[in-house]
Amino acid sequence: MTDLSQYQAVILCGGMGTRIRAVGEDKPKPLIDVGGKPILWHIMKTYSFYGVRKFVLCLGHKGETIMNYFENYHAYNHDFTMTVKDKDAKSFHDTGKNNDADVDDWEITFALTGEDTMTGGRLKRIARHIQGDRFFCTYGDGVSDVDLRELMAFHLKKKKTATLTGVHLPTTFGIVEANEAGDITSFREKPVLPGLINGGYFVFEKKIFDYIDDDTTVLEEKPFKRMVRDNQISMMRFEGFWHCMDTYKDYQKLNDMWRAKAAPWKIW
Repeated sequence: MTDLSQYQAVILCGGMGTRIRAVGEDKPKPLIDVGGKPILWHIMKTYSFYGVRKFVLCLGHKGETIMNYFENYHAYNHDFTMTVKDKDAKSFHDTGKNNDADVDDWEITFALTGEDTMTGGRLKRIARHIQGDRFFCTYGDGVSDVDLRELMAFHLKKKKTATLTGVHLPTTFGIVEANEAGDITSFREKPVLPGLINGGYFVFEKKIFDYIDDDTTVLEEKPFKRMVRDNQISMMRFEGFWHCMDTYKDYQKLNDMWRAKAAPWKIW
């Protein structure tokens, strides 16, 4: 079994969440909550389940709020006592239950990658923080039950610069099919569309940085196209659960799943 504890996970956390302002106007998208915890926390819990506990967060829009969340992580998740005179002298209390916050052995590098930097530029800026030959990377707004061991094994087998996870995108509309006379022949409620999209959950070799020019580089455009040309990018097909939080409807759906204790991504 592949040991993933040696690898870091880079998470792109610079998104503004312009299409989800109803719940995210005062915070970056990765801090929008699912079940009372930021979606970023859910992503990191998935990685740590597989042994990945070193993270590099690429901060952008309101990045200081993400730093504040983790600087006060224990206070947000435990009862505590403090004195007003010495506010840093906090005494945290056992809640008497199995508190998820107790699993907090994460090493986090907070990288200030710019307010308007594009995805590729954010990645290029954190090159100096990468410790090994390869690393995981994903977006800060999507949850999945993807097996990260399988993803790494696939990447190592393909021996390319980059591997991405290909996922199906379910439509939000039903599809009606009819013959030329106008008689309906079938109706499919919210079917899974053919083809695959980039679901994130990447593995990159350090060589990825050679494909990125500067802050204006969008990772999914020139770098990916250049790697296709060089036969240096592969895709692992994934048939499991994947969902991003792009709209308010996505926010509601993910929270409904969590409340119903039917969240497929909760593998920890």
